[in-house]
Amino acid sequence: MSLLARIDQDVKQAMIAKDQTRLDVLRFLKSAIKYVAIEKTGSEMTDADILQVIQKQIKQRQESIQQFVNGGRLDLSAKEKQELVVLEAYLPKQIPDDELKAFIDQQIKDAQASSKKDFGRVMKMCVEKLSGRADNKRISEALGKILQ
Repeated sequence: MSLLARIDQDVKQAMIAKDQTRLDVLRFLKSAIKYVAIEKTGSEMTDADILQVIQKQIKQRQESIQQFVNGGRLDLSAKEKQELVVLEAYLPKQIPDDELKAFIDQQIKDAQASSKKDFGRVMKMCVEKLSGRADNKRISEALGKILQ
């Protein structure tokens, strides 16, 4: 089942269950997906494209949570956290830190990287291959520790 079909099915289930938070998040997600599809001149959205939209939505929620906490609005941060949980359910299982480090080590060997100058090239390779399985920030931090 494609990711878009799964989202559509979950929208229906949220309506039946009268789960308003989940329904709102999924409707907003579908809207964001349609917007990106229109930007791509109406071409069909792949699961990878949809994952990028979901990751962007997750990043926005995380930034909002941080801002609400800093502003003392714990009620709004709690709402954003609930939305974040709904969105994270659509991401593939995250790769553990030790596997991430081993993967990055292998990419460095494959790219024959030796210094910080090669950071961008290796980062691009890792992001492409780990799409959805590791946050770019995690990849960047791990890569920065290895490449000195």
